[in-house]
Amino acid sequence: MAAAVPIIDFSGFYSSDPATRQAVVDQIREQCTINGFFQISGHGVPASLQSNVLHWSKRFFALPDAAKQTCSKDNNTWNRGYEMLRSQILEAGTQPELKEGFYIGADLSTDHPYFVQKKLNSGPNQWPEQGFEGGELEGFKTGTMDYYHATVSLAGDVLRALALSLSLESTFFDAFLDGAVATMRLLHYPVQPPDSDAKLTRGIGAHTDFGAITLLLQDDVDGLQVWDKNTSTWIDVEPVPGAYVVNLGNLMQRWTNEKYVSNLHRVINRSGRERYSVPLFISGNPDYVVECMPSCKEPGEPSKFPPTTVQAAVSSGYAESYGRVQRYKQGLEQTVAAAA
Repeated sequence: MAAAVPIIDFSGFYSSDPATRQAVVDQIREQCTINGFFQISGHGVPASLQSNVLHWSKRFFALPDAAKQTCSKDNNTWNRGYEMLRSQILEAGTQPELKEGFYIGADLSTDHPYFVQKKLNSGPNQWPEQGFEGGELEGFKTGTMDYYHATVSLAGDVLRALALSLSLESTFFDAFLDGAVATMRLLHYPVQPPDSDAKLTRGIGAHTDFGAITLLLQDDVDGLQVWDKNTSTWIDVEPVPGAYVVNLGNLMQRWTNEKYVSNLHRVINRSGRERYSVPLFISGNPDYVVECMPSCKEPGEPSKFPPTTVQAAVSSGYAESYGRVQRYKQGLEQTVAAAA
């Protein structure tokens, strides 16, 4: 277990000692070529921000359904707000997933160029209009956004380490991060029914992430599993207090000519307890063109993928996973109609 998804002390990356810093980079490189997953401690995000965002996540999901629906993500087209249970299917052939979520991102005004030009997941945040009492709503906003900004900053440091691991300048990803879209989800996994079909029922189905990297904060309830290609088994990623699970997305795999791995992972909550987690997805500047990194192919070697923009690559992933739910529901309706 520990050998498959190790914990890397990221504080060494901030060291003034080149050997200590390089040791962190080397550990990251090794994991990116194996499973594309690792955990980091010593990252500098205060534990108080982590506990606070989990507190507000639990408080939000405890609201009545009617209150949560006042900020439904169906109210907008830029992926902000509440997502009800069974809204997504990430693994083809499974049932809609046993999770509910709340999408948050950079709070952009409606006159911001990204919003006007309908860029990827860009616009104002949406907050519940009911349910919170007194100053709770402001506490919810502040608690989630303070955490969001701290984790986006950490993601920049992780990408600098990744650049060095690929024999690039540490500043390689700076243009990609300039104006980057980063989306955070508060996630709640209800207790999975003990009699549910394990082959069909998922908290989140087996999938790979769409963007560059993901930083995941888990509570103390397990359920996350990563596919290990060497043993052809699912590996449990046990929660480590304060640590982040870091994984690479499809964009990074494409960018590195498949030198680095965007790996399958899923959540099955058999714990008998409710699970909460907070992933942050780094998509990047929507207009940034991703093409094979210079260090990821030999001279004259062709790239495995044509150049693409962040907007095009990430949008297609969202469209596919949410489209599966619509097709699933249409299939149910046709079955019911045929039986009537």
